[in-house]
Amino acid sequence: MTEQAEGPFLYVVVCAAGIAVDVSKLITAAQERDWEVGVIATPVAMNGFFDTAAVEAQAGRPIRSAWRSPGDPRPFPPPDAVVVAPATFNTINKWAAGLADTLAVATLCESYGLGVPVAVLPCVADALATHPAYQDSLIRLRGMGVRFGEPYSGEAGEDGRRPEFGWERALDLLGR
Repeated sequence: MTEQAEGPFLYVVVCAAGIAVDVSKLITAAQERDWEVGVIATPVAMNGFFDTAAVEAQAGRPIRSAWRSPGDPRPFPPPDAVVVAPATFNTINKWAAGLADTLAVATLCESYGLGVPVAVLPCVADALATHPAYQDSLIRLRGMGVRFGEPYSGEAGEDGRRPEFGWERALDLLGR
């Protein structure tokens, strides 16, 4: 049996980037817009990139990172939308290529076939963003209807400070 949501349900896919430490900001913004939230993290992101216990408490449900066993109930209702933030070079390229080797990437691949809107906030170093495979992946995903926010490299500006990561922008991209 699948859990039922009372309101619209948002999957938040979290990848292994340093900025993931602040993913609670996205969850707060989503909840303030009346989304129920379920978090799916890449296996590497689960290894200290964010406070998993705090995020589980905030979302009110366990974080998913691995597939469930056959016969186990689905722990989340079907998504009304998906946000990928931060989205890394690795995840974006695997997703565009259809390499569903983790629950996070498989969820993204499946979202296309389900017609679920997806918003992405890329967090990719400038040197990686120039790679031809990455550029091709962006073209393919945009062609699939994926909505992208401004790229974030995490590099400090001339003043030595890092720019803010626009967590709420992902929700704006969804039009809610």
